[in-house]
Amino acid sequence: MTVEPTSRPASALQHPHTWVVAAEIVVDESVARVADFRGSFQTKTSQRVDALDTYCRKCRRPFADVAKSDCAAAIDNRHLIGGDQSVRAKRKLPTPPPAGAKIVPGGKFSRYGLTAYVAGVSRPHM
Repeated sequence: MTVEPTSRPASALQHPHTWVVAAEIVVDESVARVADFRGSFQTKTSQRVDALDTYCRKCRRPFADVAKSDCAAAIDNRHLIGGDQSVRAKRKLPTPPPAGAKIVPGGKFSRYGLTAYVAGVSRPHM
């Protein structure tokens, strides 16, 4: 009877991770403007980048926790949807109004145009 080791080298994994690094790069205003407009920018050569976090792009788990195990997203995506759906708690239904209660319809208001803006419906909250 052979015992399989619990930790395998990363090259022997059947479902390897796709590692990404969340980074923070200090840029000047002109580069920030281009990055905001295009969604990307070019860095200068030999620029040092501070890594904020290292995790797997597929399973969204940290490097230190899952580096020696297979990628869970390649096997099954239950960890991303909150586990097994059959054992999760169901949504609570709203309580019905008490017996004899009368629902009174409210007034109608426009959600579009100048009247909605003046009424504060379409304005962002500050």
